[in-house]
Amino acid sequence: MQSKTFILIHGSWHSAWNWHKVTPLLEAQGHTVHAIDLPGMGRDKTPIQEVTFEKTVQGICELIDRIEGEVILVGHSKNGIMISQAAEYRPGKIEKLIYLAAYLIPSGKTQKDYSAQDSEGWLKGYVDVHVKSKSHTLQPEIFKEGLYHDCQEDIIEMAKVILNHEPIESGMAKLHLTNENFGRVPRYYIECTEDRAVTPFIQQKMYEETPCEEVYMMAASHSPFFSKSAELVDIFLEIANR
Repeated sequence: MQSKTFILIHGSWHSAWNWHKVTPLLEAQGHTVHAIDLPGMGRDKTPIQEVTFEKTVQGICELIDRIEGEVILVGHSKNGIMISQAAEYRPGKIEKLIYLAAYLIPSGKTQKDYSAQDSEGWLKGYVDVHVKSKSHTLQPEIFKEGLYHDCQEDIIEMAKVILNHEPIESGMAKLHLTNENFGRVPRYYIECTEDRAVTPFIQQKMYEETPCEEVYMMAASHSPFFSKSAELVDIFLEIANR
């Protein structure tokens, strides 16, 4: 397979750490991987109250612009919204979009519009809102059952140290997408059928409303990059080779 460049975008409260098992597997196959911390998250020190959806997307676009050739953009969970908007801005630079149990929502809608419909999600009631910093955090007592029920215990212990706050604003930002730009980038969906954070109900609703080239199924929690990293990489590579 020709060498590809992957940009891996983590989900809520997480960071580039999401991909620490996936990255070496892709690199061992000769691919280039950029697993990034979004603004205000992980090791990025942008003050969380200054982070906006638009600034975050522009940062992803700046990275895309620095890379020679096309990229495959992967988004997990909430931050599927980021890769959709980046595709609107840089359709000629993105070879494919991969949504991993991610929010795939239409133009004019917000992530919150869809998360509100996911009434069976296990995380509801475990999110603490911090008005002063315009952010929220997830309570550790739900980490295992809500995010990592099929993962090793060390992942849960690491999460207690690493997971941090998430800007509120991006979940309420309306996407602005067109068929001419976003619509011409091939998109693929990976459904996690045992997901308790973004349940199969809402995953299916989203990819049925916004159809993809193909939908792949993984019998996994919300975090297959930890629990089934080799299987996930095999799917990434199959998509990359299409």
